[in-house]
Amino acid sequence: MAEAVKKTRPEYRNIGLGQILTAYRLPAAGRVSILHRVSGALLFLFLPFWLYLFDQSLTSVRTFEDFRSFFSNIVVKLIALVLAWAFLFHFCAGIRHLVMDLHCAVSKEGGRQTAFVVFIASSVLTIAFALKLFGVF
Repeated sequence: MAEAVKKTRPEYRNIGLGQILTAYRLPAAGRVSILHRVSGALLFLFLPFWLYLFDQSLTSVRTFEDFRSFFSNIVVKLIALVLAWAFLFHFCAGIRHLVMDLHCAVSKEGGRQTAFVVFIASSVLTIAFALKLFGVF
């Protein structure tokens, strides 16, 4: 009897974050989906911090002035800008999901178009917030 020919089995490996970001091309809808989760996580993690600052700013005039001086730091402004982006992106992507729940734009092309609308709208709103935050107007 002839020996059984042993086939090599395919190897399935987990891909790392570096491969996802560089080698794998996600469609725009996939990028919106991942960034929607990232922005939601950022908002969730920083919620106690913002609630504490809001609480402290409402207790008295002195604590409000302390809050204003704390918020004048450039690092704090950059953190606020990142969190503003997270909120605005999460909001726009959430509206996109609500539109898709109404069975509008559920095709591949509609998903691509609404993903670009989310990117553009959240970018414009974040730029407007940044200009206001840094005192341009």
